Amino acid sequence: MQYVNLRRNSAYLMLKRYLSLLAAVWSSLSLCAQSTNAPLDQDYYHLVQRYEIKSGGFAPGFHSNVKPYLRSDIADFVDTLYSLSVAESKTDDFNLQYLANDNWEWSERDQNDSRKPLFKALYQKQSDLYYVDNQDFDLHVSPVFHFGFGFDKGEDNLFINSRGLVVRGMISRKVGFYTYLVENQMRFPTYVRDWMNHGRYVVPGEGFWKNFKTNGVDFFTARGYISFNAAKFINFQFGHDKQYIGNGFRSLVFSDFSNNNLFLKINTNVWRLDYSFIISEMRADAPGNSGGSFSNVDFPKKYLAFHRLGINITDQLNLGVFESVVFGQPQDSIGTSFELDYLNPIIFYRAIEQSGGSQDNALLGADLTWNFLNRFSLYGQIVFDEFLLKEVKSGNGWWGNKISYQMGLKYIDVFGINNLDLQLEGNFARPYTYAHNNNYTSYSHYKQSLAHPLEANFKEFVAIARYQPIPRLQLSAKLITAKYGTDTDSTNWGQNILKNYDTREMDFNNEIGQGVATDLFYFDFRASYQLKHNLFIDFTQVFRNLNSELPERDQNNVISSLSIRLNIPRREHVF
Repeated sequence: MQYVNLRRNSAYLMLKRYLSLLAAVWSSLSLCAQSTNAPLDQDYYHLVQRYEIKSGGFAPGFHSNVKPYLRSDIADFVDTLYSLSVAESKTDDFNLQYLANDNWEWSERDQNDSRKPLFKALYQKQSDLYYVDNQDFDLHVSPVFHFGFGFDKGEDNLFINSRGLVVRGMISRKVGFYTYLVENQMRFPTYVRDWMNHGRYVVPGEGFWKNFKTNGVDFFTARGYISFNAAKFINFQFGHDKQYIGNGFRSLVFSDFSNNNLFLKINTNVWRLDYSFIISEMRADAPGNSGGSFSNVDFPKKYLAFHRLGINITDQLNLGVFESVVFGQPQDSIGTSFELDYLNPIIFYRAIEQSGGSQDNALLGADLTWNFLNRFSLYGQIVFDEFLLKEVKSGNGWWGNKISYQMGLKYIDVFGINNLDLQLEGNFARPYTYAHNNNYTSYSHYKQSLAHPLEANFKEFVAIARYQPIPRLQLSAKLITAKYGTDTDSTNWGQNILKNYDTREMDFNNEIGQGVATDLFYFDFRASYQLKHNLFIDFTQVFRNLNSELPERDQNNVISSLSIRLNIPRREHVF
């Protein structure tokens, strides 16, 4: 044990020296004006990507596959869109003005001044309860709330009660900061509670929670980070938040499905190239955890390193290649759970694995986006967890051919109808993809998938229609069908990525959907009206049916809900 402690102390000192060296280097560089991110939100980012497609070329400040985007880049892009005259309707004008106002400190086109400020000092800007904007200090403070109620056919009434605060700003236009603090009480639909109570015991997208009244949960959401540029084209961010890789409704690489995590992100955007390096601290499952709220559970640490290189091959075609590795060791094992080799931001992780004899979980992959005819965007991803060409050619269903892939198409202003957008997407993952031989190396965080919420062993088809008949009204419909195979307590057919793949049922003849055959049908309709800037009233109707080979797992949900929210995205549970 003394040897273990020496190894850990040595690794800690090396890591401390490495970070101190980085800090010294960063502090010696001339910092540039710095922005924070626009928070992840499907509706918000759809608008940005919609106008990127209409513009006929990629946005100059960011690569759309890597989210979130800096507010300064969004504002610069919107200013460019005005010069390109992409607005073809009053709704387009409204949307562009909304994006400019939401990022007004960077925009040349904002019209964000309020006509009637509250008490002359509050809401002087439509988007901010209170603000300070000068050369030395920039501050934006706004309330956050989401209040709603609903009904799940034949079950308890549903509710959501979220209240909090969001603060962002800059110091001397060189260091950006962001803080988001929200207290939540909710009662979820029965299918979400079933997901929580059958081996997960976590709130989707969150971490710690406790019971609240009958079948309710109480939890705290906190995000925050600092952001600065070490050079004109190099951005550093450090803090707690989520990342998203891809242009799809789903991501097979990095999604926003799991909890926030501690991260260090370095992004370089120069010429046609975009390079991202992310190192994150994740959480493995707690040994002996058997459910309930996590008030006394210590989740051990594990880590993820990721990098992606993207290039705009033409003004309409982007190709990216990426790899990520999840690593960590039980804290009572010999050695350290953090491998300093992975701090190298420009190295091939497979080389580290091979040279060090590592058993970590590394993934390789690529993504593609092609915008064409100012109306269409074709996109896709492919992920190789493990792969042997010989076994693929043999067609024998070898378990180690762990591959997932995505294909999608976006069509905006369908058939010439302004502001009617359509998205079609297919997602596929073979059995045992993302799984590994222990919970310190599975592609998960807080017992939740880092990629797709269905995890593995599935095929899924998604269709989304969005329509803005008038500027403030957004209508959307989403249809999802999926086929996948689940496990029983005593079997492992490759759907649950938290299970050790060494307990697989067979080495060959594995195929998507094996195990307990399950069919998912999900449809929702939403009408959302924006009363004021970022203040929405939402009506949502959901029809969900789960048909399992085991009748006791069947589910049928008809959910109606009405809510009002300010400065917070809709909370969806689409699985």
